[in-house]
Amino acid sequence: MRDQELLKELFFELTKVFNKKNDLEALAIDALNPKNVINYRPKKVCSLSKPFIEVMKKKDAHKVCKNILKVGLEWSPPTTSTDKLYIEHSLSKAHVELVGPEGIVKSETLRIGLYGMLPNSEYGIRTHPAEEVYIMLAGTVFWKVDPRPYLLKKPCDRSNHPSMVGHANKTKRDAFMSIYVWHGDISTSNYQYKGIN
Repeated sequence: MRDQELLKELFFELTKVFNKKNDLEALAIDALNPKNVINYRPKKVCSLSKPFIEVMKKKDAHKVCKNILKVGLEWSPPTTSTDKLYIEHSLSKAHVELVGPEGIVKSETLRIGLYGMLPNSEYGIRTHPAEEVYIMLAGTVFWKVDPRPYLLKKPCDRSNHPSMVGHANKTKRDAFMSIYVWHGDISTSNYQYKGIN
């Protein structure tokens, strides 16, 4: 029961991360209603590794990071693709789907998850039909949205990815943690991973 109450509190605090004037983010606010959390019991709680915890405890981290660290979550590398290169490049990532087809709260129209990457890692160019926004919560990361070059993103910065537009991210000395939202065609059947340039 404690995990469920902590998760409800986390959902409530995550609604404050989003901007209700943005249509995509307004959908996330609705989906993260704490009332949607029913009978939450993680099957296997997996802790975040030290580099994630360190950046999430820094002064410049979004205050919601404190809530994230309290909840028992099933952190694992993402499983968006079965491509061997994708799997290899995902070993440095931590992910949990909060809302979505495989999420704690089920949805067929939206995916919301927490996603981070260890220092000195790269997640290459990929495309997918879903529209997407990432909001940085802790650490630093460089995002590329084609055709623009990589840009540094810090806590509270956003990276917007229109449908089928190539995008990539990489870290240097810090890990990072973020929350993302997918909307539109959220299936992974047309997800394409092109790898690192």
